[in-house]
Amino acid sequence: MLATGEFWVLSGLLIFIAIALYMKVPAMVTGSLDKRRQAIADELEEARRLREEAQQLLASYQRKQREAMKEAEDILVQAKAEAESLAVETRDALKLMVERRTKMANDKIAQAEAQAVQDVQAAAADVAVAAARLLIAEKVDASRDAKLIESAIGDLGSKLH
Repeated sequence: MLATGEFWVLSGLLIFIAIALYMKVPAMVTGSLDKRRQAIADELEEARRLREEAQQLLASYQRKQREAMKEAEDILVQAKAEAESLAVETRDALKLMVERRTKMANDKIAQAEAQAVQDVQAAAADVAVAAARLLIAEKVDASRDAKLIESAIGDLGSKLH
């Protein structure tokens, strides 16, 4: 029995197991496996926490993007309303300016017409006075002149009182 190889293999195995048990190798292996398991569990928990944090961050960015889009739409709507209001104001101001200028032009035309009428009347009066002078100068002589002056002086007394 001591001479067989199987005996020596079995003996070596039992000695190895005895030394391993004496050196507390199973406890070290179990401890190492427990540490490894705990490290994996910690990594999984960290990954889960990071995933939740990433989801919250993604939701926050999506909410901010929606808010930014809404704000951009609001700004666009407000800009369109302001542009339309400005266009209406500009049209109204242009209409008023055209009306004022038309009125001013009509007033200038009426003033020019009145001035032309006055000029024509003044010229007609000047021509009439000149013609009357010529007629009076041709028709009235010195004796008749004296009679007219005396008549005018006589009428002057009645007109003054």
